[in-house]
Amino acid sequence: MAILNTGQTKPAQKSKKVNNPTAQNTPVYEEISVVSVRDRYNNYPSEGLTPEKLSRIFKEADAGNISRQAELFSEIEEKDSHLGSILQIRKAQVARLGWEILPASDSQQDIQIAQSAKEMFDYIENFEDALMDMLDAIGKGFSVLEILWGVSDPRRKGQAYIENLKWVDQKRFTFFSKDGILPLPNLITDDEPVYGEMLPPNKFVIHKYRSRSGILPRAGLLRPCAYMYLFKSYGIKDWVVFNELFSVPMRIGKYKSGTGKGEIEALKQAVFNLSVDSAAVISDNTLIELLESKINGNSSAFNDFISFCDKSMTKAILGHTAAVESMQGKLGSEQEAQNVRQDLLESDATALAKTIKTYIITPWIKFNYGPNIGIPKFRFNFEDKDDLVKTANTYKTLVDMGFTGISTNHIYEKFGIPKPLDGEKTLESLGIGTPNPISDVIKEVKQ
Repeated sequence: MAILNTGQTKPAQKSKKVNNPTAQNTPVYEEISVVSVRDRYNNYPSEGLTPEKLSRIFKEADAGNISRQAELFSEIEEKDSHLGSILQIRKAQVARLGWEILPASDSQQDIQIAQSAKEMFDYIENFEDALMDMLDAIGKGFSVLEILWGVSDPRRKGQAYIENLKWVDQKRFTFFSKDGILPLPNLITDDEPVYGEMLPPNKFVIHKYRSRSGILPRAGLLRPCAYMYLFKSYGIKDWVVFNELFSVPMRIGKYKSGTGKGEIEALKQAVFNLSVDSAAVISDNTLIELLESKINGNSSAFNDFISFCDKSMTKAILGHTAAVESMQGKLGSEQEAQNVRQDLLESDATALAKTIKTYIITPWIKFNYGPNIGIPKFRFNFEDKDDLVKTANTYKTLVDMGFTGISTNHIYEKFGIPKPLDGEKTLESLGIGTPNPISDVIKEVKQ
């Protein structure tokens, strides 16, 4: 499907004044979150991080100024390989789920609208990446994506479609206001660098994650993990110093009385470079000795402490510690280490589906079909395969006993099977299987 170039989607060179109309019946085609000068620089708050500095950063965020906290979260996710890995697992478990769009009702109009919505999502160039960007809220409490609207081919009556979903860095937002902490973020612009401006409706996707009650700046999982990251960095630094003391011999340079300053300086340079160069050229008036440590260092304390920090972060994000406790060859441990706890997976998928329906499907319906149209339901298929088999067998037992109160719509939704359209071929119409829908479901799930 071709998108017409309206000339309205080119980004400007400076931050745009946010347009916030009270009533909006057409999309805002102009890009709002354009790159500004302040976006090119980072304060790198993780450098020289101490408990006192971390406390100040969190107090700023609690007051609504989240810029340094957002920068810190991005840094520690990048610097700590273990933390970055388990966050990636948490997000990928949801992003890779199959999904479907269910019509608002069984009417032909709602079914056709749901089909058109599916086509619209298929057309979005970066929808899979956008899912990961929305799930960035798991670590940081919230994530924002700007909807870049476009106009479809005139043969489709010039419908509004989504060309792209652009992730916007959390440091560009603020929750600070004169009256207290805002429930939703404001965009910092050149016109409003302190309090920011409200986001226009139907233009941005705001996905929220609440690991605890309270304001959004404190809701992300990276908040408690930041302390473990800090303590772990201290432990690694101490471990490096420990290894230098007990793994590398002490180098001692000796020179005879009357040795010239030039020879002494050459000896000094040779001593400091010996561990790197493993060779040195010195005068016969000087001597270098390697003094081995007679004390055997025990590094288990460092290893145990760093492992404790990793386990704490893993439990906070994945809901279990198998990612740092799995043993090769132990039955099931490798697979368990790669999975998010099922209840967390279901919660993430349900929350993300609600965000997609509210911020993407609803405005698309409004722009193209009007305000009084049923909204299709976006649904991820997160059910566990083994649980579905048990459920299908339970339903089969009930049907065999003569129970007839199970809705076919419930069967389709429960097992993630798309409902056949009018005239569409089914397995029964092709002579495959039996007319018993429960038996068909069991075969489908087991395959």
